[in-house]
Amino acid sequence: MSIVTDFNEYRERMNEVILGNGNLVMKRLWNLDTNTYQEGALDVKTKEMLGLVASMVLRCDDCIKYHLGKCNELGMSTDEVYEVFSVANIVGGTIVIPHTRRAAEYWEALLADEKKD
Repeated sequence: MSIVTDFNEYRERMNEVILGNGNLVMKRLWNLDTNTYQEGALDVKTKEMLGLVASMVLRCDDCIKYHLGKCNELGMSTDEVYEVFSVANIVGGTIVIPHTRRAAEYWEALLADEKKD
């Protein structure tokens, strides 16, 4: 199994547990998140790039993986992803570097998994 498969399976399983408890606030939060990334004045790709930068600056590895997966689904190139990494590191400073390493590892795993399909 790859780190991509592991992450996606864990995320799906735990989302089911959390949403399965029927907490209205959590359901509304998930819905708000979904709707935020829909096409609007900004296109979906731009919103995912913004989400990736914010996730890197906030140092949330799970969020980084999620947004990298979406960026991959949207067909972003490695050059585009690394420009996003650059923005995140300028905004967030050197503390973002370890997260950039893990993000680069995850991006490479996404590309490798894509080649397997």
